[in-house]
This record gives sequence, C-alpha cells and structure tokens, in this order.
Amino acid sequence: MRVIIIGGGIGGLCLAQGLVKAGVEAVVCERDTGRAGRADRYRLHISPAGGRALRACLPGSAWQRFLDGAGEASGGFGFLTERLRTLVVVEESVMYPPSADPAERAHPADRMFLREILLSGLDGTVEFGRDFDRYDLLPGGGVRARFADGSETAGDILVGADGAGSAVRRQYLPAAEPVPAGATGIGWTVPLAGGAGPRIPGRLGHGMNMIMVSAPFFLFTSAFRRPPGPGGAAGAPGGDYLLCALVTRSGACPPGVGSFTGPELRAVAATMMAGWHPDLVRLAAEAAPETFGAFPFAAAPAVPAWPGSQVTVLGDAIHCMPPAGGIGANMALRDASLLARNLAAAARGEVPLAEAVSGYEAEMRDYAFGAVRSALGNLRAGTSASLPAQAGMRAWFRLCGAVPALRRSGFGESWNRDARPRPWELAA
Repeated sequence: MRVIIIGGGIGGLCLAQGLVKAGVEAVVCERDTGRAGRADRYRLHISPAGGRALRACLPGSAWQRFLDGAGEASGGFGFLTERLRTLVVVEESVMYPPSADPAERAHPADRMFLREILLSGLDGTVEFGRDFDRYDLLPGGGVRARFADGSETAGDILVGADGAGSAVRRQYLPAAEPVPAGATGIGWTVPLAGGAGPRIPGRLGHGMNMIMVSAPFFLFTSAFRRPPGPGGAAGAPGGDYLLCALVTRSGACPPGVGSFTGPELRAVAATMMAGWHPDLVRLAAEAAPETFGAFPFAAAPAVPAWPGSQVTVLGDAIHCMPPAGGIGANMALRDASLLARNLAAAARGEVPLAEAVSGYEAEMRDYAFGAVRSALGNLRAGTSASLPAQAGMRAWFRLCGAVPALRRSGFGESWNRDARPRPWELAA
C-alpha cells in the first residue's frame, strides 16, 4: 500500500508518522519550499485526545522528546473581569481526570516545536515544494495526484490534510466548504521574561485565561513556559511568551481588519480594550507590532455521510472550527491516529481498504462534528454582549470559585467532553 498525504501540517505529519511506524509506505506532499517555510509560533493546548494520538503515532524516542520539551503544566483556566478581578480558576484536575499516564494529561506545546517533532525521521517521506492541483481516480483502483509544476505521483489512497482551504476537499466534497463563523481573532505575543514587553498581570502569567466583558468580544491569554533542562530549551525558540487573542464578533471590528498592518491591528486592539485595567491595555498598546495578526474564523458545515473512495480528508480540511476551546488541533491528531490504525490494518490484509476508509470517516464524522458544535458554542458564549447574560455568568463563576464541588460539577465536562477516549483508543 502507498498513501499520498497532501499537506504537511500537524495532522498530515502525524498520519505519516503513524503509517511509517506501522511499516506502511507514505509520501507527504507539502506546498512549503522547506522545513522553515512556516513562521507559526503560538501555543497549542494538547488535550488527552491529542496526547493519545501522538503517543500512538510517534516512535518512543520522539514521544519522549515531546514530553521533555512541551511546556510546564498549564496552571488551569481562569475567568477574569476586564478589571482583572478573578471570578474562578478551573484547576487542571477539574478539566481532565487526574492520571499517571502522560498521554492522559494536557500539555502546552509551541506549535513550531511540535511540528519539528513530527518532522523528525521523515526526511525520505516529506517532499517540499509540491503544490497540489488535482487528483484523478485510476480505472484499476488507486489515485494519481497532479501538481502545479506538472509533476504527478500515484498511490492506493490520497489523504487531504491541506487545511481549511483544502484543494482536495474542494474537488472531493465541494458541499463541505467552510462558512464564516461570524468572528475574527486579533492575535499577538508578549515576552514573559525581561524588559522586552509590557508587565504581565499576575494570573495571566500562568495557564490559560479568558477576560470577560459585556461586549461582543473577549480576550484569551495563554502562557507558554518551557520546562527546565535541555529538553525544555527546544520547546519554544525565542523564549517564554504570552499568547493574546482578542476574539470579536465580526461586526464589532473595523471593516477589512484582516488586511491591516501590525501597527494598525495594535491600535484596534488597544482601542477596543480602552477602559479595561491599565495592565491589560498595555498588553496590546506596548506589544511589538510585528507579532500582530488577524484571522477570520470559519466553521465546517455538518455534511451528510458520503460514499467512501480512494480519497479521504482529515483535520481542518473537513472539520475546521473556530479556535475557541483549543479543540481543532487535537481532533486533527485524533484523525491521524485513527486513519493510520485503519490503513495499517488494511495493509496487513485484515480488512479491505474501502472498509478501512469508510470506517474512519464514519467515526471521524461522529466525534469531529461534535467538536465543531462545541467550538461554536464556546464562541457564541464568549462574544455575547447581553448584559443580563454576562451578569448571570459572572455570578455563576464567582459561586463556582467559592464552592469546589460546584466547580467540579459545573466545569468537569467542558473540556473532557471532546477529549474522552473513544472505544478504539481504549482498545489501543
């Protein structure tokens, strides 16, 4: 069996690792011209769903490198007001069931660090500079991928792992094209150490936090701190940092914000946060303008089941979602683990290839589109401008902050719902 993977992001590379580990031939065709073609540098929240997938797909040494270089324990999730008053801090033990198994715990990970881990050992598998154009189904079975430079490659199955703008999905499942989610994120980073940036308010230097305000936007922050030791030194090139994301309903930010320059985005963020605690305003007003970017959010429609073929899709290519809750990357990793497992079984002759692919797609539709609904629900709650709803939410959070049992019952499912192991993960 030969598997063609279009796209060398986190999901495509994890799939390649799982296939290579199982002895299945794979080739990753990536549009970037080299390993350094991406400059993404922000913190990912790897939940137990992502952790299980990484352990299943990576060789043992790479999995250990990930554990050594991932960030320090998250510090839980805090909800604060725009005046920096803490409403509640949800502990890690409430977010996910405590476990001695590192794959069943959450891990903060710098995205570039994780991509380097996933690229390790794939020098003969990843082909850079391959800009996918289209595919053809071959009469005798199999599929041929064609590229913009006129080259082509053939295999038994083609996997679209080429992100929210997937050219594979556009040809294979045009009805699954993502639609605007009605929100935009303005993101930037701030150094956590030294005098290179504004002073970080105390709670915001740890874990993840949401600044709630009676307006159609909120501020999300996430601290990335490298663990001590040589393994941690590689975890976040450039040092520890605070990721900030001002998530706003699309109509609440200036038209055309997606094309604004860094200084313009900084000014927009500072203006929207005017009247907040001065330390929060400084997070935007004094941050380096070159770290700013704007990202319109999109979400995949829940499409009906489709007939299986020699083509399939994973991650954002089929179930992109707003980054509200940090679910998307974990679902892409879960996709990769499941698809690698099924394709390896087909390569061993245990199941027909068509059954392996259709089984993956049925299971993926069940958990992944549930995750899309979770992300959209998180986004709607955060961007609600209703004063009564905000007041009620703040009162509830204060009560949960004061009563641990209420905090456990009120938040226990919020994160674990989409991270809980599926039956096939338990079997593994």
